[in-house]
Amino acid sequence: MVAMTSYRADQVGEQVREEIMSIIRRDLKDPRIGFVSITAVRMSPDLRQARVRVSVLGKPDEQKASIRGLVSAKGLIRHELGRRLQNLKFSPDLRFELDPSIEYAVHISELLKEVLPPSPEEPQ
Repeated sequence: MVAMTSYRADQVGEQVREEIMSIIRRDLKDPRIGFVSITAVRMSPDLRQARVRVSVLGKPDEQKASIRGLVSAKGLIRHELGRRLQNLKFSPDLRFELDPSIEYAVHISELLKEVLPPSPEEPQ
């Protein structure tokens, strides 16, 4: 089943993504949160819930620790979102989930380098 999203939900999701990245960079001091990148935010149709897809560079235990750090900081992030996003009646409930797509793309790239012959203009 393909989920249909509205234009408003997409716009608010993008705005929420930018604000969460700003909050993580400036306001969070949790040492568990490593190098994280918010890849996508999916808003529910009523804009009360947000699924936040997070890509984390590092080993699997570092990734899990970063997600735990984000979950423990959920209250602070939600409070800051409510303060910063004046166009929303409610601050969305956040659900963080690991997004392995970037790590998967790097893995596929490495596999292709092993299988494909080097191009003539590429130094070895």
